[in-house]
Amino acid sequence: MRCPAILLTVALATLLAPGAGAPVHRQGSRHKLLLVSFDGFRWNYDQDVDTPNLDAMARDGVKARYMTPAFVTMTSPCHFTLVTGKYIENHGVVHNMYYSTTSKVKLPYHATLGVQRWWDNGSVPIWITAQRQGLKTGSFFYPGGNVTYQGVAVTRSRKEGVLHNYKNETEWRANVDTVMAWFTEEDLDLVTLYFGEPDSTGHKYGPESRERKEMVQQVDRTVGYLRERIAHSHLTDSLNLIVTSDHGMTTVNKRAGDLVEFHKFPNFTFQDIEFELLDYGPNGMLLPKDGRLEKVYNALKDAHPKLHVYKQEEFPEAFHYANNPRITPLLMYSDLGYVIHGRVNVQFNNGEHGFDNNDMDMKTIFRAVGPSFQVGLEVEPFESIHVYELMCQLLGIVPEANDGHPGALRPMLRTESALLPDGGSALLPDGGSALLPSSQPLLMMGLLGTMILLSEVA
Repeated sequence: MRCPAILLTVALATLLAPGAGAPVHRQGSRHKLLLVSFDGFRWNYDQDVDTPNLDAMARDGVKARYMTPAFVTMTSPCHFTLVTGKYIENHGVVHNMYYSTTSKVKLPYHATLGVQRWWDNGSVPIWITAQRQGLKTGSFFYPGGNVTYQGVAVTRSRKEGVLHNYKNETEWRANVDTVMAWFTEEDLDLVTLYFGEPDSTGHKYGPESRERKEMVQQVDRTVGYLRERIAHSHLTDSLNLIVTSDHGMTTVNKRAGDLVEFHKFPNFTFQDIEFELLDYGPNGMLLPKDGRLEKVYNALKDAHPKLHVYKQEEFPEAFHYANNPRITPLLMYSDLGYVIHGRVNVQFNNGEHGFDNNDMDMKTIFRAVGPSFQVGLEVEPFESIHVYELMCQLLGIVPEANDGHPGALRPMLRTESALLPDGGSALLPDGGSALLPSSQPLLMMGLLGTMILLSEVA
């Protein structure tokens, strides 16, 4: 009886191991993928405005209650998290601005988009990973999409001009048409498409403004036009569409009596600072001069009740932000609604982001529709790091090392449409956990097979 017992033990161990019960691969056709980001679209912007097209997308596909972006909740860092699956400290694009603590150079957002060494610092985004596995990709205005990575450029890319008008709805439709041509005429497999709204309007007028609500309606019209063009291009059955964003937006307390103003802190002086990165929303970095770290830290740590100042090594690990050589010895963030003013008050936005990613105003949207997605499904909130793994599964490519979980978003997919890296597909058990690879029907089938095996051995 010892041999059957050993066989039973081995069979049970195999069934209960992580990933056990994975179905046999079957060959399936690979679908195309379009990732669309509307910058600064807060998770609840569709609740005070009629958004029939976003609502239809939810009915026809998948909607998340909200998505939690990475910290720090800024445009370039959060967009790069989506295409790498990494927390910001691990992909290294730690700010919208390129900066150097040695040369003291600081570049604005648009100029930073073209600085290769800022983006190409060890992480390989999904465009390059897909191309290395035989696919063709495109990036239209998407942050990080117009530089080379390890010597490889995105197949097709567009970068906006420095004075680009992000609000032009006519141009939005032309951009959609261009992307459709990339799919149909140039046979691209993956495209990332970026729109700079409603972020710009939220900054200028505030997230509760009439102007923001009107811009959300423009976004919704664009989603409708996009889906019309997908149908007109005969891509409905072959293109998966994801609509999401990088972060939310909150109202700035511009007239508060307790503004965070460094130039008014009694025990602090900029003469102790070698390099500063302030006046960019609610977060900042400081490099004190040699021997003055403790002095500056002690002057700032309790300087303002809305300001949270840390030494780099003591920054909360849950943010996954500080453990990167680009981060300065002192870093900080302020409470929701409070921006940081440095030498003078130069920030005049009515809306801002960059706050704690646990604040609800920083949460953002996620919608998905297409041949691989379930219909009429609403899922619980999740972190944006998981979107990369989902996109790799949809494209059938092997992902790079990342911080996401490959099973986290699989319940969004139709049971027959969870693509495996070899281009085949896996049948996911109905009702199976997003994180645990188990299901009673699979287990019972495995036990039945074991019993048959034992009867033959006996």
